[in-house]
Amino acid sequence: MLRMDKFSWTWKFFRELFANWQLLASGLSMGAASLLWFWIIKNHPLSIAYPLISISYIFGAIAALLIFHESIPPTRWIGIIFIMIGVAFLAK
Repeated sequence: MLRMDKFSWTWKFFRELFANWQLLASGLSMGAASLLWFWIIKNHPLSIAYPLISISYIFGAIAALLIFHESIPPTRWIGIIFIMIGVAFLAK
């Protein structure tokens, strides 16, 4: 979106908007994630499925460490361990 011109109600702006492949890919990803979530809550109890979303925090921390080379303090690692323990309790 940073590469786009400022918003205007012109055909040029909307052509650029719909030709932006990054925006299209993110929209398709969000749509696929929504369909997957609908399938999950249809086939599994919400009281189990919703807390398991916290696994994304673990993947976020790993991505921050490996991809963005951020330092993660020990207190966050302790929090991640607690999340993993909670997910283990839910999965049993």
